[in-house]
Amino acid sequence: MKKFLLILSFFVGIYASAQEELKKDSVVVDTIKYWSVLGKNTVMINQAAFSNWVGGGANNVGWLAGVNYNMTYEKDKDLWENIIILGYGQNDTKGLGIRKTQDVINVSTNYGRKFSKSWYFSLGAGLQSQFAAGYEDGNNPEAKKISNFMAPGYVNVGMGITYRPDDNLTVTLRPTNARWTFVLDKDLQFAGSYGLKSDGDTSLLQFGFLGTAIYKLKIMDDIYLTNTASVFSNYLDRPDRLVLAYGALLNLKVNKYISSNITLDLLYDHNQIEKTQLKQTLGIGFAYTLDNGVKRSERKDSQWWIKK
Repeated sequence: MKKFLLILSFFVGIYASAQEELKKDSVVVDTIKYWSVLGKNTVMINQAAFSNWVGGGANNVGWLAGVNYNMTYEKDKDLWENIIILGYGQNDTKGLGIRKTQDVINVSTNYGRKFSKSWYFSLGAGLQSQFAAGYEDGNNPEAKKISNFMAPGYVNVGMGITYRPDDNLTVTLRPTNARWTFVLDKDLQFAGSYGLKSDGDTSLLQFGFLGTAIYKLKIMDDIYLTNTASVFSNYLDRPDRLVLAYGALLNLKVNKYISSNITLDLLYDHNQIEKTQLKQTLGIGFAYTLDNGVKRSERKDSQWWIKK
């Protein structure tokens, strides 16, 4: 939790500094700029209370907090996109105590140089991990620990091509991609844990193909769906064993500050567990979108997701 608050504070500080620079530049620079900073901050609350309820149930209260930022530089043939997604949540249930319900760190950067309409040669990197420890039996701290900060942590670095016809669709294909799996918690550094070869190993290097896609869809007024997907194949060991991931975020907007989010995440990674993993969350609460007013591209009709 401390890691989450520290990173969140650091990020907010960077954004505030960037906003000051934008204000200074607006005095002497044309209104059409090349940097855009678009972000969404959310705090979701859920609660249930029971008294003499024959159907049963346990009093509980929970919260989810997160940030989702997209910082893009777009000029002539250059396109540099940076994405920061941070999220953490807990639930306190009577008789069970506090359990973690959401925990995600996802940071990526991708630079592209246009060589044809909507096509770019690209080079990028990404980091995925979590803030706090995870346990078997519903994140029960008394149960066996199965994950922690950077245990696992995944770092991808690769090059390939990116297809981006508009702001709603981005597809990146990297036939050359290095993927490091880090396990920095000593309690989890044993052979077979997240693919580690020997006890005491702290990392595993894989080299292969990585494909990623982001597709944003407006279903109807104030209802938006964001889809993300990725596939990785390791050339060095069993390339037929694919690492597959899919995520969906359905946003139902009530007004400028209140919205409801439904998320669905699916993951298959044989180095973690040879089963399909599923996570689903639902929350309603405060959501605030930041938009520095900088023109992202000529395609203004593709900016539905930042309109208020």
